[in-house]
Amino acid sequence: MDEVILARELSAAGYRLTQPRRAVLRVVAEATCPLTPAEVHEQAQAHYPQVGLVTVYRTLELLAGLALVRRIHTEEGCHGYAPVALGEAGHHLVCTSCHQVVEFPCTGLEETLAEVERLTGFSIHEHWLELFGLCPACQAKEGGGG
Repeated sequence: MDEVILARELSAAGYRLTQPRRAVLRVVAEATCPLTPAEVHEQAQAHYPQVGLVTVYRTLELLAGLALVRRIHTEEGCHGYAPVALGEAGHHLVCTSCHQVVEFPCTGLEETLAEVERLTGFSIHEHWLELFGLCPACQAKEGGGG
């Protein structure tokens, strides 16, 4: 997602666009893989040296709450944040080698969730679907490297 779109969405939701927030937005927009809050903090300091780690955490949570970034869980039990495309389903393929994240549509999941609600009595409000494997580029590297 573009930095300008992130800024516009944040502003439209009534939040101020401070210099520290703009630095976080720039880092998130430029990310090619999920970034931990510490990584966002380190990279944001290149754009605005005074940005604090607490501001990074708060901004990432704010962006996640507005569905502008997604929290991506990793096999190591940590999590990172990745920008989302507006209107995307929010289901992810995560490469266990290069950590690339690709969003994918998942048709038919609504029926499964309805069945889970029926069987358990739960009222499901949200869900995460993350599939882990190797992207085509990493498969080629592994296949080509013997």
